[in-house]
Amino acid sequence: MLSFTRRDFIKLLGISTLAPSVLTSCAGTSYSSSQLTPLSPSDSDELLTAKGLHWRRLISEQEAIGENLLFGTNNDYLQLFPLSDSRAILWVNHEYIYPLLSSKPERTKANVLFEMSMVGGSLIEISKESGDWEIVKNSTYNRRITAQTKIPFAGGKVVKGSKSAIGTLANCAGGKTPWGTVLTCEENYDGFFGETDFKTQKHIPSEWLQWDKFFSYPPEHYGWVVEVNPLTGAAIKHTSMGRFAHECATVRLSANNIPVVYSGDDTDNEHLYKFISHQSGSLTAGTLYVAQLETGKWIPLTLADARLKKVFKDELDLLINARQAAKLVGATPLDRPEDIEVDPFTGAVLVALTNNKTEGRPFGKILKLKETNNDPLSQSFEHEVFLSGGSEAGLACPDNLAFDRAGNLWITTDISGSVMNQGAFKGFKNNGLFVVPRSGPQAGLAIQVASAPRDAEFTGPLFSPDFKTLFISVQHPGELTRDIANPTSHWPFGSGLPKSSVITIQGPLLEQLMSLK
Repeated sequence: MLSFTRRDFIKLLGISTLAPSVLTSCAGTSYSSSQLTPLSPSDSDELLTAKGLHWRRLISEQEAIGENLLFGTNNDYLQLFPLSDSRAILWVNHEYIYPLLSSKPERTKANVLFEMSMVGGSLIEISKESGDWEIVKNSTYNRRITAQTKIPFAGGKVVKGSKSAIGTLANCAGGKTPWGTVLTCEENYDGFFGETDFKTQKHIPSEWLQWDKFFSYPPEHYGWVVEVNPLTGAAIKHTSMGRFAHECATVRLSANNIPVVYSGDDTDNEHLYKFISHQSGSLTAGTLYVAQLETGKWIPLTLADARLKKVFKDELDLLINARQAAKLVGATPLDRPEDIEVDPFTGAVLVALTNNKTEGRPFGKILKLKETNNDPLSQSFEHEVFLSGGSEAGLACPDNLAFDRAGNLWITTDISGSVMNQGAFKGFKNNGLFVVPRSGPQAGLAIQVASAPRDAEFTGPLFSPDFKTLFISVQHPGELTRDIANPTSHWPFGSGLPKSSVITIQGPLLEQLMSLK
């Protein structure tokens, strides 16, 4: 349920006036009452878009991108690095693999090695031909960063006896630095190599992919933010931003060009973090803070705090166990903080809280933080609910966020497959893509503009530099499949096994939404 009126919502968006506008369809006719007609929720195994938009498949999992190079599985976060007006390098996260759909469900070393090659990230050159983007196969920029890639820790840090880790995995969302590198975030790392019990220091085996049965890589080597140079593929793991289930790493510059990175721990009752670097142009060293909403304070996680000094042997030990440190200083438990975006017009920080089923909050919400004096270096903030998921809002479980050039907010949802189209979630049907117009007659309303195929979610929404194309990942269609002969989805090809894919969305509606007055 919405916790306030539409007018309150519009005020939160920073809108002062509501001016009329006309949205035109592909055929050139106006929408009724100068308004966008929302796409109706759908439970079909199709990717549907609203009038004025169309989609096109760019690439699907396990397609060749070069000699002995395969595009990975379960694509997530996307980022672009332009080479010219018509060429760019596309970064794609690959979060995990579903062994059954890869036809390698048995837990063997050979199958695990294959799975390790399918996660991490892809760098792919794309080019625009006649307005459509295409993959440039065999480009010298095409490369894979996988769970088999040796990656050093930044600043020469030694973690569990090693200056480097083998691979990156569980890559969910991320961020882009002002100096042109990508940040890819290691989220649910414990599903691969397990975890170390904080109190006993004993290994807790993975209950999911069970890679730790074949490779004894320390869990402490995962759960970090990884920085990758898109031109070379060179990567480093940052311990400075703490170890937890990082959903994203959203970078914001202070007035004196100090990078500040916001990140959420995507787990029930975990926390929201902010990292302030010690210098411009680098994330190697700085101070990690955690949010306490009750007081509106960012609490530093350092050994200067006596509560932490008596528990952790050094700063690295604290950062490895950031979750425990956050709880010791009284950080506010949140409802799975996922993507974070900064409003380009107001500087407000929006945090998607997907849901918290354990606490009886199944539909999620978006939290709005305003740093004191709008300064990302501030150690205090105000906060309020920006949007509450539910039947009145028309969406549930907000996940990824993006702003377009007009300041319209785009939202993807993440209703779990286990509850999709059931019970309280039945009316929402499949996951969707929504836009909240910043102005015009529908300002402040969440309007569905696309529906994902069966079992899937949209992730990583990303606009091209000219804002004429929206790149988006379609992740895990058919994830509820239990019999490979009868998959629950056949998307995107209409037959055979489902394939996670990256698509492009284009059409006159994009330009019209960004031209609202």
